[in-house]
Amino acid sequence: MPQKVRIALDAMGGDVGASVVVPGAAISLSRHPDAEFLLFGKRDLIEAELARHPKLKAVSRVIHTDVAVNMEDKPSQALRRGRKTSSMWLAIDAVKKGEADVAVSAGNTGALMAMARFILHMLDGIDRPAIAAVWPTLRGESVVLDLGATIGGDARHLVALAAMGSAMASVLLNLQRPKVGFLNIGTEEIKGHEEIREAGELLRAMNLPQLEYVGFVEGDGIGRGVADVIVAEGFSGNIALKTAEGTARQISEFLRAAIGKSWLARIGYLLARRAFRELREKLDPKKSNGGVFLGLRGVVVKSHGGIDAEGFAYAVDVGYEMVRYDLLTKINQMLNRDGGTLSSVPQEAVS
Repeated sequence: MPQKVRIALDAMGGDVGASVVVPGAAISLSRHPDAEFLLFGKRDLIEAELARHPKLKAVSRVIHTDVAVNMEDKPSQALRRGRKTSSMWLAIDAVKKGEADVAVSAGNTGALMAMARFILHMLDGIDRPAIAAVWPTLRGESVVLDLGATIGGDARHLVALAAMGSAMASVLLNLQRPKVGFLNIGTEEIKGHEEIREAGELLRAMNLPQLEYVGFVEGDGIGRGVADVIVAEGFSGNIALKTAEGTARQISEFLRAAIGKSWLARIGYLLARRAFRELREKLDPKKSNGGVFLGLRGVVVKSHGGIDAEGFAYAVDVGYEMVRYDLLTKINQMLNRDGGTLSSVPQEAVS
């Protein structure tokens, strides 16, 4: 466990770059004073922002580059144009070289995933990465994955997602044996695609001591918190995420419109403003910002591109906690490299 958590930031990533990344890092530093930062990007822009945050400047080092990955770049374009010189590449490469413990970027998701996979490589037994994030629920929080890193996946892949998601839940949610469920169109074991039915059978048969398999979970079960970890392949996971985010914004707009309709409604709001404030906090997507790329030989966190400084700080917080509580070790323990959680799955069982 390092004395300091060293965080590499792609200071040019996202819609506005350093003007959000630097103040966001300053907010996170106030919560985690044992952090240090490497900031990659245009030196003059970064240092202008750092001048406003002397405490952050004191624990930061700036590495200059003029090259930034555009939000509209295709992953293949980003690899060609930004390879070895872009702020995104350099931040991830710092993790590979051991100069940083985690990389955080608000840049192009596809490019970030492609570069992270190319530079850091996959863990043994993991074929494809996944994006995992913390999801607010009626019971607290759950880890949901995959939120769009890859599309599709066989039963073996889904079991790997369950293992990695459980490791993340144990770190972030402080759970000894997280409850795991597969997102499906029904809770009955006969429903859903063949791959997800096979994955459920495999995980139940394994009876892993590190997690408790609770079966299939329907879409409404995510928000109800029926499981600590919800596993989906990337297509359905991404749709679930975007639907939830859109619904949260819709509810906020409905409430704002209803409050402004009459004086009586405004008076009611004043009387219940504390409850409305708590609701707004629950619905605030900034507090759930920070998707972790799981399955890599290093820790990479993706922030929303259009987030503000406060929201970016939450992504930095996630990266800090993944390092401080040793996510990679817990993933390897969950995958059981020696006993072979995944290698113990007969290949013919998933073919």
